[in-house]
Amino acid sequence: MNRFLYALSLRVLSPALLAWMGMRARRAGGDWGVMSGERFGRYRSASELSAPVWVHAVSLGETRAVQPLVSALLERGENVLLTHLTVTGRDEGARAFAREIEEGRLVQQWLPYDFPGATGRFLDHYQPVAGILVEREVWPNLVASARSRNIPLILASARFSDNALRTVLRAGKVLQEAYAGISAVYAQTLQDAQRLEQAGASAVRVSGNFKFDVSISADQVARGREFAAALDRRIITIASTREGEDELFVQAIQKHLRRLQMQGTELSEIPIFRLVPRHPQRFDAAARLLTEAGLPFVRRSETLRAGDCSDSAVRAARDATVLLGDTVGEMVRHYASSQVAIIGGSFVPLGGQNLIEACAVGVPVIVGPHTWNFEQAANDAIHESAALRAQTADAAVQLALQLLEDPRRLAQMGEAGEDWVRKHAGAVQRVMDGYLAIREGQAPKS
Repeated sequence: MNRFLYALSLRVLSPALLAWMGMRARRAGGDWGVMSGERFGRYRSASELSAPVWVHAVSLGETRAVQPLVSALLERGENVLLTHLTVTGRDEGARAFAREIEEGRLVQQWLPYDFPGATGRFLDHYQPVAGILVEREVWPNLVASARSRNIPLILASARFSDNALRTVLRAGKVLQEAYAGISAVYAQTLQDAQRLEQAGASAVRVSGNFKFDVSISADQVARGREFAAALDRRIITIASTREGEDELFVQAIQKHLRRLQMQGTELSEIPIFRLVPRHPQRFDAAARLLTEAGLPFVRRSETLRAGDCSDSAVRAARDATVLLGDTVGEMVRHYASSQVAIIGGSFVPLGGQNLIEACAVGVPVIVGPHTWNFEQAANDAIHESAALRAQTADAAVQLALQLLEDPRRLAQMGEAGEDWVRKHAGAVQRVMDGYLAIREGQAPKS
């Protein structure tokens, strides 16, 4: 398929594609602006940004990953245009950069649909000096529109699976030309780089994963540890669960709590579980599962209203079996108050979620069998003794409980995780160096 046929197919299929986008937005909740002018590259007023660097982070995970890069650009005095495809990504960007948005140094916007006219109007409106696309967001018409306007594009912290490569090769020229049109590609691993080159990308370098440059909030760490000290109970956090996993973990929690109670374990010695669904639209569904299972729980939003580490909040948490994490932007706090973290998205075939943040906080990690989104990171963390792998949710809960009985191993795993993250940091600086070289009209260094 060439780009003409690709664009024609988009036009023909646009009613179905927009309907699908609308259904996705209704399921997720929030204002996605599915039919807004911005999604079609139409704006009511002139851009308030002068010569911005455009950074695209499609959703929640990418927006969190790109925060150190955006911060580095802002510290250099750049204006930043930050685009998203999903509400969760946009909400996270608004939270993380509230001050810069208020100061007028950063503007958020929806990424336009990949119609030639929409992408062209978008770029003409904002006139970015360069574009940085995060992880895997390559759209043929968007790339072509940028090339025709001499706007250099960088694909940063890129990951590229075997399935992605097969998709590109099956699609023919249209996607291969898109990858070839990117000025510089910074891959997470050597394997990603090799696959990207097969897909048509040139100037591919291995820079590492942005997520290793995670900025850990000292305030969240302090609040998490203060809460843990006040609670005086051990916590196992089951983080970033995806569709189909909450049920598995609720069943596993029930099973192991019954076993501990039958063994006569004192209540104060039974750990509390914290369940944190990945997406906000699933908070209520997780609450219903806990209610149906008869597991006493308290929502994080309730303890937050009561005063975070206040006596009433701590009492409510101490009386619960499960703490339901139903807020956004508090994962560092959750990890800091925990003894073990089980990382979701990896116990059903969805590729896994980010384990690096937990390791950076010094929390031992357990992952499931499905970690291809973080394949190199998961394997390296296991090799460095910072993480363990369990094949099922039930086995993960059992392993976490076993680790709680081995404080020395917990401490060793936590220290190994912190060391591992420090050792792999630097991806943001490598991309920044490449961006500055492109701005100065030089080829980025290999």
